[in-house]
Amino acid sequence: METFMETRISEIADGIYRLSTFVAGIAPPAGFTFNSFLVLGDEPLLFHTGLRKMFGSNRDALSRLVAPERLRWIGFGHYEADECGAMNEWLAVAPDAQVTHGQTGVMVSLNDMADRAPRVLKDGEVIDLGGKRIRYIDTPHTPHGWDAGVMMEETTSTLLCGDLFTQLGDGPALITGDIVSPAAAAEDLFGYSALNPTMGSTLRRLSDLAPGRLALMHGPSFEGDGGAALRALADEYDRRAGLHRTTVIERPEFA
Repeated sequence: METFMETRISEIADGIYRLSTFVAGIAPPAGFTFNSFLVLGDEPLLFHTGLRKMFGSNRDALSRLVAPERLRWIGFGHYEADECGAMNEWLAVAPDAQVTHGQTGVMVSLNDMADRAPRVLKDGEVIDLGGKRIRYIDTPHTPHGWDAGVMMEETTSTLLCGDLFTQLGDGPALITGDIVSPAAAAEDLFGYSALNPTMGSTLRRLSDLAPGRLALMHGPSFEGDGGAALRALADEYDRRAGLHRTTVIERPEFA
């Protein structure tokens, strides 16, 4: 993690930009991407702050799109270093910015860890960014974290889906092909999901949103039938949850 590539910028939907940093040293030789997403509007939102050590690279990339001090909202999937490690650095450069998350995340972590008081979002609550609309959805323990949640940008039908569909490699910014099989391979390697009986139903609830784009934190963004991809991922996790009750899966160490 001491060395990584420059953060690259790609527009994956109208006014939504992927800020992607590739780290070759994680799970080599494939490597691993860390993606944040800037949603432009009258009140711009950054989804994922990135790791604290990546703050300079992410800030420099974001500043090519909007002045960092204009950020108004900072969101993420759950409390974890790559999701929100740099939140206080962003708060320091954006004096009007506010961290926003679900009730659990704010209660158990953010009331203490954020340098400014966060805004609590109820399940299904919408923030109007001015030109864009962000809806927050609770997804506890999916893929992991009691406080887990996602955000849906409704004008572009883009689901900011955090660690869902995590995969290895440094592929294109936006694809239309299979994202479920690579996610299953990453699950085999990392065992990162909190397998539980509600994962399938949680993912099928998200599929009802019928997203046309899925913005992955680790891997390429996807354009196409996002609902079908989410249902296929739900089937995969239902299968794994059943196996998990009787099988111990050995996880390989990072190379």
